[in-house]
Amino acid sequence: MKEEKEQKGYRMVETYPEQNTKNLADNYSEIISRINEDPNREGLIKTPERAAKAIQYLTHGYDSNPAEILKGAMFAEPYSEMIIVKDIELYSLCEHHLLPFFGKAHIAYIPNGHIVGLSKIPRVVDAYARRLQVQERLTHQILNCISETLNPLGVAIVIEAQHLCMMMRGVEKQNSLTTTSAFTGEFEKTQTRNEFISLIENRKS
Repeated sequence: MKEEKEQKGYRMVETYPEQNTKNLADNYSEIISRINEDPNREGLIKTPERAAKAIQYLTHGYDSNPAEILKGAMFAEPYSEMIIVKDIELYSLCEHHLLPFFGKAHIAYIPNGHIVGLSKIPRVVDAYARRLQVQERLTHQILNCISETLNPLGVAIVIEAQHLCMMMRGVEKQNSLTTTSAFTGEFEKTQTRNEFISLIENRKS
């Protein structure tokens, strides 16, 4: 099943397995009925199919191989200073309530003979984020993938995110921000880690 969208001057085509989409749509229709709504009401007739396509899009990271993403753009290079890609937008689904969490990732690595195309790091973030997740696991998955694939001298990652499971239900705290971090190699040294933290804290200046 294909769905075409016009987006900023180009046509984007999303492909969804027809039987899987139908099965998911049937399940969403059942859920709508179970909350005492009418899935045949005008405004809801197409909702199950839309939701079925949406959940497949939001979890398309399961179809990605993050290590292969990096390997596709690795280049031998003697550069050995810190490289930072910051303010990487991420969107994910909390595996506990299937509600979104969203925010930004800041990632640095120190090359050890190889660099990677800069766009590949956000793609790795997306590959892991577009799954059912918890922020803590997401942080370490990204770090481990970069560390194991590039074999750099060190990797650092900080993720800052807001969780709708905290904002819309439960404690309902609208301004809470969850920060997770992980460091390997040279970034375990206080001076290097502090340099990274300082650089990402100055990102708005």
